Amino acid sequence: MAELERSSVIDGVVVVTPRVFADDRGMFVETFRQEWVPGAPPMVQANRADRQQGCLVGLHFHRHQADYWYVPFGRALVALHDLREGGPTDGASVTLEIGPHDHRGVYIPPGVAHGFYALTDLTITYLVDNYYDPDDELGVAWDDPALGIDWPDRSPILSERDRTNPLRADIPAELRPRHHG
Repeated sequence: MAELERSSVIDGVVVVTPRVFADDRGMFVETFRQEWVPGAPPMVQANRADRQQGCLVGLHFHRHQADYWYVPFGRALVALHDLREGGPTDGASVTLEIGPHDHRGVYIPPGVAHGFYALTDLTITYLVDNYYDPDDELGVAWDDPALGIDWPDRSPILSERDRTNPLRADIPAELRPRHHG
């Protein structure tokens, strides 16, 4: 059975440490079970991304989509920031490292901005509970001082989109996620 840890910093975030079965042939691990996030909608799409060391992705957020991240190869520093207005953890940030050294996965609810820094070349897989919707693909500046995220690199490899994400204070009110608790 997996060990489930509900974040004490950001409401709704769940960190999963699954059980690993290993012997002289190799290893087996369940990377996701719907029952690990009770009450969450079912995941409907799976994606994979390969990133090179030094790349930073994000911070992205969705108003209507949750993500579940797992890194089978390499190591990622994951950063999360709660953008949900009116919620008990609005404005909170947390970082954690995930990868095959511990096989942890991370469930990220809607309204929580998420990004990662590739500590090594890596592969990340992520499940989502809604099909891709470009109108629900939003961002906040990775280096916004208001987020308080201590990234290991102040000049990472970034996409054009991630270079131009707005500061938290500049996200239009109509795009800000609301807490639904």
